[in-house]
Amino acid sequence: MTVTVERAATAEEAAAAMARGAQVVGGGTIVMRRVNAGDQRLGRLVVLADPALRRIGAGSEGVSLGALVTMSEVARAREADFLAPVARQVGGPAIRNMATVGGNLFARRTYGDFAVALLALGARVILAREGAREIGEFLRGRERSGLVLAVEVPRPREARAFGFLKVTRVHPAAAAVLSVAAHLPREGGRIRGARIAFGGMGPQPLRAPGAERALEGQPLDAGAIGRAATGCTEGLEPPTDALASAWYRREVAGVHLRRLLEGMV
Repeated sequence: MTVTVERAATAEEAAAAMARGAQVVGGGTIVMRRVNAGDQRLGRLVVLADPALRRIGAGSEGVSLGALVTMSEVARAREADFLAPVARQVGGPAIRNMATVGGNLFARRTYGDFAVALLALGARVILAREGAREIGEFLRGRERSGLVLAVEVPRPREARAFGFLKVTRVHPAAAAVLSVAAHLPREGGRIRGARIAFGGMGPQPLRAPGAERALEGQPLDAGAIGRAATGCTEGLEPPTDALASAWYRREVAGVHLRRLLEGMV
């Protein structure tokens, strides 16, 4: 298979190339694996080179991460300190030096852990020619989306309001059996606006409505945690793959959600 590689100096050039059927390459951790596997749909690649997509910007409400910002850069950025523990769990050092914020949004299970955290935090995805889109909506239609320019991530009001847990069978850098993130803002000791997200429990990162209902308006105590753990798989369809069966994922999802929430009390 012949592959043509071009360079796009600006995001607009890359968006135009995508409209003509090209595949955009950021860090290459996803696309190049497909190229090496002989994917016949990848005959024309466009390498992003717009420096604007490598910016990290802080605002009063949160942080903006350019699509080409790598996991290593997120892990080091003071502006994104609340996301650093998540970024450090994406692969090993070599992968983190290549894997980008934008690329992680498209990672198939059992990868895409960073996107799980973004979903729990209620991030917005900024798209060329399309504007901003709520991340849950974006993930549901990500295969049909345009060029990602940046992700805007709200900052949790307090450290205990956000937590993330990646579950692997062996080394922490391995692919996840599942991952779970929680954003639990509290007012007067009660949770307001609970968001729980799972990776590895469906075709893309998904929220857990049963767990959210169990937590909303409640103090984060043993009773609420137990009810959230019991109902966390409602509406989720975990897959069976080489890492785990659907049955196993359903059995352990509540166990790991409980562990995460207990650490946020």
